[in-house]
Amino acid sequence: MNIERPLPITFPLHGTRLIEASAGTGKTFTLAALYLRLVLGHGNDHGDDNAFSRPLLPPEILVVTFTEAATEELRERIRDRLADAARLFANTAAQADDAVLAELLNDYSDPEDRARCAQRLDAAAQWMDEAAIYTIHGFCNRMLKQHAFDSGSLFSLELQEDASDEQQMAARDYWRSVIAAFPVSAANALQSDNLGNPDALLEACRPLLGLKEADPQALPQSVTHWLAQTGPQANKDQQARQQLADELPDFLEWVRAARDNKWLNGNSYRTTSLPGMLQTLQRYANGERLNGKAYDILAKFSHEGMKLTKAGQDHRSDFVFCQQLDTVMEGRANTSLPRTDLLAHAAAWIDRRVDQVRRQTATMGFDDMLSRLHDALKGGNGERLAQVIRDQFPVALIDEFQDTDPTQYGIFSALYEGQQDTGWFMIGDPKQAIYAFRGADVFTYLKARRATEGNHYTLDTNFRSSSTMVEAVNHLFRYSQSTFGDVFMMDNAIPFEAVKANGRKDVLLVDKKEQSGITLWVDEQEKPVSAGQYRDEQAARCASEIAHLLNGAVKGVTGFQKADSFRPLHPNDIAILVRDRTEAKAIRDALMERQVRSVYLSDQDSVFAQPEAHDLLLILHACASPESDTRVRSALACAVLDLAYAELDALNQDEVRWEETVEQFHGYRQQWQAQGVLPMLRSLLMDFHVPARLSQSLDGERALTNLLHLAELLQQAATQLDGEQSLIRYLEDVVESTVEEGRSSSKESILRLESDDDRVKVITIHKSKGLEYPLVYLPFICSFRPADKNKPPLRYHENDHLNVSLEPDETIENKADHERLAEDMRLLYVALTRACHTCTLGIAPYIKGRGKQNQLEKSAIGRLLFGSGVANNGLSAALTPMVHDAITIIDAPDSNAECYQPKAKSRTLRAPLTPVARQRQPWWIASYSALKQVQETLAPADPRGDQLAEQQDETVIDDAEPLPDTIHAFPRGAAPGTLLHDVLEQAANQRFTQTLADPVEFEISVEERLQARGWQDYMEVIRHWWKQAVTTPLPLKHAEIALNTLHTYVPELEFLFPAHQVKVAEMDTLIRQHIHPQHPRPRLEADTLNGMLKGFIDLVFEHDGKYYVLDYKSNWLGVDDSAYTLEAMTDAVLEKRYEVQYVLYLLALHRLLKSRLPDYDPDQHLGGAVYVFLRGLQGPAAGTVFDRPATGLIEALDEMFGGNE
Repeated sequence: MNIERPLPITFPLHGTRLIEASAGTGKTFTLAALYLRLVLGHGNDHGDDNAFSRPLLPPEILVVTFTEAATEELRERIRDRLADAARLFANTAAQADDAVLAELLNDYSDPEDRARCAQRLDAAAQWMDEAAIYTIHGFCNRMLKQHAFDSGSLFSLELQEDASDEQQMAARDYWRSVIAAFPVSAANALQSDNLGNPDALLEACRPLLGLKEADPQALPQSVTHWLAQTGPQANKDQQARQQLADELPDFLEWVRAARDNKWLNGNSYRTTSLPGMLQTLQRYANGERLNGKAYDILAKFSHEGMKLTKAGQDHRSDFVFCQQLDTVMEGRANTSLPRTDLLAHAAAWIDRRVDQVRRQTATMGFDDMLSRLHDALKGGNGERLAQVIRDQFPVALIDEFQDTDPTQYGIFSALYEGQQDTGWFMIGDPKQAIYAFRGADVFTYLKARRATEGNHYTLDTNFRSSSTMVEAVNHLFRYSQSTFGDVFMMDNAIPFEAVKANGRKDVLLVDKKEQSGITLWVDEQEKPVSAGQYRDEQAARCASEIAHLLNGAVKGVTGFQKADSFRPLHPNDIAILVRDRTEAKAIRDALMERQVRSVYLSDQDSVFAQPEAHDLLLILHACASPESDTRVRSALACAVLDLAYAELDALNQDEVRWEETVEQFHGYRQQWQAQGVLPMLRSLLMDFHVPARLSQSLDGERALTNLLHLAELLQQAATQLDGEQSLIRYLEDVVESTVEEGRSSSKESILRLESDDDRVKVITIHKSKGLEYPLVYLPFICSFRPADKNKPPLRYHENDHLNVSLEPDETIENKADHERLAEDMRLLYVALTRACHTCTLGIAPYIKGRGKQNQLEKSAIGRLLFGSGVANNGLSAALTPMVHDAITIIDAPDSNAECYQPKAKSRTLRAPLTPVARQRQPWWIASYSALKQVQETLAPADPRGDQLAEQQDETVIDDAEPLPDTIHAFPRGAAPGTLLHDVLEQAANQRFTQTLADPVEFEISVEERLQARGWQDYMEVIRHWWKQAVTTPLPLKHAEIALNTLHTYVPELEFLFPAHQVKVAEMDTLIRQHIHPQHPRPRLEADTLNGMLKGFIDLVFEHDGKYYVLDYKSNWLGVDDSAYTLEAMTDAVLEKRYEVQYVLYLLALHRLLKSRLPDYDPDQHLGGAVYVFLRGLQGPAAGTVFDRPATGLIEALDEMFGGNE
């Protein structure tokens, strides 16, 4: 028996191909499977015709989708898919739980192949952060930057999302450059047509921006012709005005007589309207500018336009003015402003100017990313750029391709169409092309479909919904297709094809009964239902049903049955899909009346437009000016603080309480000034118990979320503002501008989701695309928004080309409305396919406006169910042929006031857990300098932080002056000592021998250091001294070494090792017993080291197979070299407890050697400690104290510090 292999396995991974995936058929699953095959190089080893030429890595596979959220979801889905597959291939006994992985395992049956695949898949999964998964804008932006030379773009471009400022400047430039050259007569005509200034012109041409329908270089011929005619027309107009001024008294007298004798037609010259019409004549005679409607009134007084009764025919006026008005009206008809052509030219000119400005300022907008890459690919260097991108991304997978537009399609066509050894796979569903309002163009998709004829593939199994839900949708669309034809109204370019159902393991039970896939609530009435009535009735009906279902869930009769388990229905299992915020508010209000919490997931309102913003202004005013009784009273009376009237009255009557309240607001001002506005507001809200009160009401969380959101935004704004009043002015300005503009001023100010904790979801159909919900309600599905020629612009297509009409007629209105209804059909398909188990629709004889007959044929659901129309009371009869097992058609249920009564959550608290009291031990990183003698610290903190340092000896040994021009005369103290250390450290870093051989740059550096400290007079001393320090033989136990003879050494070696509860007193005793036990020295203070011991060793070197630590000491012991005897230096070492330091250094070296040398023996490899007194190099002992403590001491310390653990 041959089992057909799944499409993701057999799909050819080369060429240009299109996958059509109906809702719920596993589009993302398929895309991830194709990605997995490309990473594996599936079929490449076996000569499979469907294989790509070579395996690919994540950075080589371009995946493009249309939102940031979708890119992140895709990245994670693909990463998970790769990781799952890697684990499966690595386990030889594993069994795949889906057909795609099972087929891949069969194709790679050899254990070595599987191991290789597992390794490759795991590497790809770990590499997914570098995967080329972008939005279309992100892809274009990257290509422009990465291939700046080939694309003619700049390396660094700033994103400028809002082009309004540049457009406004460009409109003013257009006005100065083009409109200013028009004759006065044309300017007057523009003024009459509401185009009298740059802002009005920009607003009028805004719908045409980006279309580039006109040549910005030259005015359209129609505009040029109009300009030539405006002068003569203006002269005719002026002559008529002058003639009227001369004849007006007589003409008015004639009009009055005509009125009294009923010579004028009563419908055209109503008694109530005539005074206003005569006023228009007066204005015309006075030379005032008139609009089009005023000229229509004037036309009624022209010779040809005057409407007289039969009696008035014999009394027709013979005024010259009336004859001249005929000429004026005829001229106006022949010289009307070509508004659309002028605006198209202005839009193209403004687009070009904005593009020029953005290129000059190295900025670009989102649309510029696409257009610039598109233009670059079509330009002279386009083929080279395309080849570079193809080399970078030999395969491209374009997700949600039905949402593409001509520019995007042009980019990928230029890159991949007709190219060998590449793959371009488009995945989409034209039935879900619903984003025309943001530029998506289903006609472009259909063009791509025609271009890929013969390379189409279909995903035909729904994995989202239950079998009854899938069958219900299939039946509805099949019925409409067969009964009314062309269900998606695209000349059958998008036919409906039924899908198979994979089914679900769980079943929805309502009152313990299984439900059909789709339920139609039919509200049949004699008269059509208006939009407001329909919305209110359906909202109440839907909310009542949801409350009933949720109460059934509490009783255990409504929920999901899966085998032997039952899960009650939860509020967040239910989604209500709406078209706009008006519908959302209606259903949320109805739900709130029934105690059902809901959340609106598509809210784009600004938080500054909410009532809480106004209340917060009152509160801030009171906190900033608590001495103003009026401001404090206003704040106390606002809805946020919500003080009862009785309490407000009590405050007015009780002076003591009022003073306490005012003092409280003084405290808020002080907190505002000291800590900021956010802490102050949080304190105020808590003092007035606002969070506790708001959390008790159904809509309280919304208000509390808004308050906290506003507080955060104010805190952020306060960092850029100075003082309380400036912050208040900022809030006043942004609230006022937001209310005026009616939209959010920024992404940050968009309302935040108050909570989605087990609430009914209310979401727009557009935003629900790609999501799924167990239960879906479409209560307002009959509503629609028709195209209206009185509300331009209207958009429509002809020959796959988008047209935007600013002056639509009835023909254009019909075309635009046809496209609107076609998109509504696709929107309906999206809405119906969101449900996993059941979808409920509210059907009624809906009408928008007034009339006796419903307009269901203009709505998508009406077109689907009833075709070209249905009688108000004939809905049920018309639905009879549609009866099906998966569809329930019932009379619309009555609404009721039943409220949701959730089961009280009872919690049984266990006995309180008492934490075991643990005494916290102090833990820190210490160094030798942290150890203390009984009277003083051993050494001060080193300028370099935690380096072990020595304390300078400030004791004056004798009163003699130090030998001049020697190191003994060099200043004493910590700073000079640090400089001497740094000089030798720099010499070591540059290698001692190299520094001696070429000391020029080194000595320049040393001189700069001396000058920086004011010690430049000692340069010769230091020049002589450092060479001595590097070349002087230093005595070891049985040998001598000079620094310049060393071959293996490390300067400034850092060490760090743990010290767990090390008793300093015990360590001190141990050291005293092993190093000069008879020699007195200060005791170390009793302390405990717990944490880490850290330090820096000046030099660690190797000599004759032994390793030594060397430390520089700048202590001043006397005026000349004779003071630096071995006895004196030993006394100094013990007095300052340097022996503790070098023992710890040797311990650190011991541990390092033990971990690095495989045959380490301390007696053989640990050389000892060399302490060099830098001022005594010419002394009898060469300034050196050498010691090799007993190995037993080092090992005892190692054990004390936990070395054997």
